[in-house]
Amino acid sequence: MSKQAETKYRFGMVIDIDKCTGCGACAVACMSENNVGVLPDETDKIRSITWLRVYQIDNGKPYPHTEVAFFPRPCMHCEGGPSGYLKEGFFQEDEDPEHHHTPCVSVCPATATDYDDYTGIVSQIPTRCIGCRYCVAACPYHARYFNWYDVPWPDGLDRPLSPFVSARMRGTVEKCTFCYHRFQRARNKELVSGEPMGEMDYQTACTEACPSGAITFGNLLDPNHKVYQLARRPNTFRLLERLGTNPKVYYHSERAWVRRMADNYLAGEKTLVKPRYFGEGKH
Repeated sequence: MSKQAETKYRFGMVIDIDKCTGCGACAVACMSENNVGVLPDETDKIRSITWLRVYQIDNGKPYPHTEVAFFPRPCMHCEGGPSGYLKEGFFQEDEDPEHHHTPCVSVCPATATDYDDYTGIVSQIPTRCIGCRYCVAACPYHARYFNWYDVPWPDGLDRPLSPFVSARMRGTVEKCTFCYHRFQRARNKELVSGEPMGEMDYQTACTEACPSGAITFGNLLDPNHKVYQLARRPNTFRLLERLGTNPKVYYHSERAWVRRMADNYLAGEKTLVKPRYFGEGKH
């Protein structure tokens, strides 16, 4: 049995593209929950920080055949794969099945980011970060942001900051953490009460804020969790599946052109690379 199959938690989410209205409530909730500051000039998108970014995509056809969809993109919290290589577009495993190769974790010289085997969450520790930005370059999903400035909190606006999340200083990298502080609170409650952690005891801020119910969060290893079931629906996919990063964020859409935008297609092929599901077979 693989190390992953023995693990109790693999937290992840399923985002239904067909339900997403692009309102941005998830992004606002993420910023508020995690003390993400607003810079004086937010038009400079190269240096702005948005842990959860909502992209707008379209099918590339002229009106009246134009279709638009919205694509929320948090950190993928890549499981990584065993060390291996690409062969004919597919990631081929080698003989090291227990070692994770999450792109950002693999390149960080200061261990400021790490993979948690217990939860499957990729952490980010700002006090260790030396600002080299190797992880920013390694992330294929552009989910990491370098903090160029100390956040200018106007008088009084620092009081509503969450006490559970540290405010980051300039010169460090930050990203989505799946609201890990909420897991810590749920875990503490579990240890004190003796009751096992329920599905709704640990939910991310973006999941709770989504008015259309497009985001579902939970344990990808627990068949009783809704996210486990949704991840196994037809037409569910992950971004850049062929890279072998094994992300824990799944997407769903009944529209073929949306699924094709995930770039899971091999050259010359018309079928999607089938996503791997956590807890099924060898990792």
